[in-house]
Formats: sequence, C-alpha cells, structure tokens
Amino acid sequence: MSEHPSPSPSAVEASREVRAAISRLRRRILKASEVEDLTLGQASTLARLSDKGGVTASELAAAEGVRHQSMTATVTSLAARGLLERSPDPDDGRRLLLTLTTEGRRRVAEGRQARTEWLAGRLQERCTEEERQAVIAAMAVLERLTLD
Repeated sequence: MSEHPSPSPSAVEASREVRAAISRLRRRILKASEVEDLTLGQASTLARLSDKGGVTASELAAAEGVRHQSMTATVTSLAARGLLERSPDPDDGRRLLLTLTTEGRRRVAEGRQARTEWLAGRLQERCTEEERQAVIAAMAVLERLTLD
C-alpha cells in the first residue's frame, strides 16, 4: 500500500501543464541562442562544463544522459574548435579532465545572454506587469517543489 494518497485531478492536470509548458519554453529558449556551427548536444556540453569544469568525458556523458562514445565524439569536435581543452588529472594521470577555453567561456556567455534577452523580450512584449508578477510568483512555487 502506498504511503501517499493518489494525486488530485488538479495536481495531475497541473503536472501535465507545467511539464508541457517547460518543455516548449526550453526548446524556444534554446532556439533563441542557436549557433549555426554547434549542435544542441555540443552547446549543452559547453554549458555543463561552464558550471563544473575539470570533469571527465565519462562524467559528462552520465550527466548528459548519453553514451560515452557519443560524448567522446562531442568532446573531440569541441576541442578541435578550440572551445575546450583536455589536461591530465593530477590525481590520476590516466584520466583527462575537460575545461573550457577562453573562447568556450565566451561562447557560453553569449548564448546565455541571447537566451536571457529573448525571454525578457517575450515577457515584456506579450505579458502585462500583472502577468509578469504572476510568473514570478509561480516560479517561487515551482522552486519550492525542487527542494528536498
């Protein structure tokens, strides 16, 4: 027997609506900063490295939910473009740690700026002040759901 009662119909509907909206919004935000020469996987890898550099390809693969071989191809491509570099792990010379180059950090920053500008522009153009305040309040509720 479950410890938790079944979710109410409103909880189920809210769940569907939030997931659908977040999925669509995520795709639109990512598209706003699309760079012609980077795939979505490459851009995601760069963003992840900017948050936590000095990781292995295996760690990145696990975090991105892809096979190690796929991440190795992504890393090789990004390194060839001068966006990340590999260096020996000081604790284990058999491992290579990945970090962003200056150019890689610049590309990540530009992408984040483009996404921020796109979303802020959409909120300004399509929402009233009252609606923007409602979004802020809703985000506080969603943030609370993420806390353990």
